[in-house]
Amino acid sequence: MEARADTSLKPLPPRERRRLALVSLMRSMLSAVVIIVAYFVLPLSSRLTTTNLLTTLLGLVAVAALLTWQILQIARSQYPLARAIGSLMVALPLFLVVFAATYYLMGQVNPHNFSEPLTRLDSLYFVTTTFATVGFGDITAVTQEARAVITIQMVGDLVLVGLVARVVISAAQEAMRRQGLPPPR
Repeated sequence: MEARADTSLKPLPPRERRRLALVSLMRSMLSAVVIIVAYFVLPLSSRLTTTNLLTTLLGLVAVAALLTWQILQIARSQYPLARAIGSLMVALPLFLVVFAATYYLMGQVNPHNFSEPLTRLDSLYFVTTTFATVGFGDITAVTQEARAVITIQMVGDLVLVGLVARVVISAAQEAMRRQGLPPPR
């Protein structure tokens, strides 16, 4: 059975659309700031243990679950494009913080994992330059373990940018199509 556009939704005036878009953007930015602040203030064990590795895996599962939930919400949203942008603005910092925390812990356990000792800021900087494919080379992975985790991050980066972004935007476009809304310009 094909979904029909909900004719009870009336187009909002441009001023109201801008207000709702701004509220959505601000909520997403606040969520991203909370994620990053939490990374800096929450305690992280100075030992890399099975529990810490499991926590990293659970963090990645949480990112995947968040994205899956967000995609379902986008499909049902009255304002799917704003919801899609907000979803990516929350998922990306969460994804990066999971790896930044992992690199920080790896550096605490074995300072030789990287070319220099890593603070939390160094770890966030490193994960961001890796994600952005800038790779200044000032911090590098030295051990096989560090290179393996960074390789996992790089594959995750490609999946996040390529597949997830496409699925999120497609969900927004499909929801807009079902509502009879014009595609974004």
